[in-house]
Amino acid sequence: MATKKRSKKKVDVRKKRSKLLKERQKQQPEQEFLVDKKKFKTEKEEKLEIRLKKETKLYWVRAITGALSAFIGVSIGLVSWSLFIWMVAFWFGFPFFTSFAIFRFEYDEEEWNWKNIIMPGIGIFFFLFMIVAVILYTLQIIG
Repeated sequence: MATKKRSKKKVDVRKKRSKLLKERQKQQPEQEFLVDKKKFKTEKEEKLEIRLKKETKLYWVRAITGALSAFIGVSIGLVSWSLFIWMVAFWFGFPFFTSFAIFRFEYDEEEWNWKNIIMPGIGIFFFLFMIVAVILYTLQIIG
């Protein structure tokens, strides 16, 4: 038996698809095949965007609060455990104050709860508090 070799043509799927799309557009010119996705947002995306804006505001407030609370704490003479308690009070208390008194965010257990209030900016608060407190305390001792 003789075997026949079949030559397989390579088909470029992308080219074939683009040709089909062009033909379809010619047949139905009133329909748009490419829709701008930025115009239409789902409810879930909008809620996520709102939550991220809130968290960003709280993050930067936390950064400023960390530096200012260290400056005020060292300036009034707090050291050791008293400075630590001062830091923890601002760390956990001030975000609730800013969230409800300054920005007036509504408390919703599913979307905006206490975890979302405490979490953004913990690292930057601690970092700036420590840097500013160490620098100011060192300058006080030297001077």
